[in-house]
Amino acid sequence: MALNRALIWGALALITVLSRCGGEDIVAADHVGNFGPCFSQSYGSSGQYTFEFDGEEIFYVDQNKRETVWRLPGLSEFGGFDPQGGLRNIATMNHNLDIMIKHSNYTAAINEVPEVTVFPKSPVELGQPNTLICAVDNIFPPVINISWLSNGHSVTQGVSETSFLSKSDDSFLKISYLTFLPSADDVYDCKVEHWGLDQPLLKHWEPEIPAPMSELTETVVCALGLAVGLVGIVTGTVFIIQGLRPAGASRHQGPL
Repeated sequence: MALNRALIWGALALITVLSRCGGEDIVAADHVGNFGPCFSQSYGSSGQYTFEFDGEEIFYVDQNKRETVWRLPGLSEFGGFDPQGGLRNIATMNHNLDIMIKHSNYTAAINEVPEVTVFPKSPVELGQPNTLICAVDNIFPPVINISWLSNGHSVTQGVSETSFLSKSDDSFLKISYLTFLPSADDVYDCKVEHWGLDQPLLKHWEPEIPAPMSELTETVVCALGLAVGLVGIVTGTVFIIQGLRPAGASRHQGPL
């Protein structure tokens, strides 16, 4: 995992700014209204500018491509965002970061231990395409590497991930996705590397396939089924015989 400049120095590695959106860089339809807080954070020589609404990521600014990336492509039809605004914000944060590092006397940031959960997007059926989700929670500082292994070998195809998602406790969440074809022979691991871990963390996942019944178990089940069937036949026969039995002696009728 590449170490950024600030964290190599062991200094405070994060600046977080919360502000209201709706300025000159945001253009949206009138009915959309107030979008809520903008989130911008910077560490080392890189950073991230993310726009969130109601806890959901709407878009972020890709620094390499210098463009706005919408979480859902259709959202771009309702508004636009000039990526230069986000890039300027990141540049400002990087400048402020250098100042804060010096003012903090290079005080080291506290590395939290991330929490990792792996689960399938849909109920697993062998041979049916699915997606594995690796959710990494409680990330701080937001510098992390998430990768996938299949049967112990690195997997790069079919992999995608979100940007860092902010949380109310100032930690971050990041989610990685792996599209795959479930097979009884394949197992998977989500590999997480972070400064809060002494060593890379592997979160294992494999499809839960019911174990085949043994021959003795099958024999017992068949025998029980046969016994229940015989009891049903006997009981039904008894009820039929009782139904066909002639009625009791007719009532004595008086003289006309």
